[in-house]
Amino acid sequence: MTEIYLVRHGQASFGSDNYDKLSDLGHKQAIWLGDHFREKNMAFDQIVSGDLVRHEETARGILNGLNSDQDWHTLPGLNEFNFNSIIMAYLAQHPEQAPAADAPRSDYYRLLKKSMKAWANNTLEGELSETWDSFSNRVRTSFNHIQNNFHGDKVLVVSSGGVIAMMISQVLQSSADSVIELNLQTKNTSVSHFYFNTKSIRLTGFNHTPHLDEKDKQQYITFS
Repeated sequence: MTEIYLVRHGQASFGSDNYDKLSDLGHKQAIWLGDHFREKNMAFDQIVSGDLVRHEETARGILNGLNSDQDWHTLPGLNEFNFNSIIMAYLAQHPEQAPAADAPRSDYYRLLKKSMKAWANNTLEGELSETWDSFSNRVRTSFNHIQNNFHGDKVLVVSSGGVIAMMISQVLQSSADSVIELNLQTKNTSVSHFYFNTKSIRLTGFNHTPHLDEKDKQQYITFS
């Protein structure tokens, strides 16, 4: 069977005009993960990422840490759902729940959780980029494609928290609530591990950050 190392992108630029790029720390997190893989003498037969900037920058950082110039494939189906459109749709129905400009980041997470629950329950009004079901189907189709077309001992996949949470939920056949909870606790550049063949995918590990477990790097564990 083939192993999938499913990595969430490094810390993005939360609070800036453009979220879809890595922060300075996000770049370091990606390189540190590549360093860890190199120290473990790990190599990947195939690499695939979404085509968002933060995905591609994370893949490139990992390869820098690996001292590798290996090419990788892009698969748009691995892109994150449009959380901004979901939050805006939720706030259009519940304007009183909008966080203050100086609100702590925890208020944003609570808002995202409520918005995702409304999205999953099909109670959001207005135009959205995709429905919950279409997002679920997109993730399933993307990993079916990987199962059928990416071979070798090890495959590295770089994506986002929502995609990772949805994929794990599908493997475990769990509820929409579990997708939301998993999404909110997925760390930047964390590794989730699977074995797969053309017939099945099995989860063996979730949300590991071995490259940040050392005492001097634990302060660099982030979630956004």
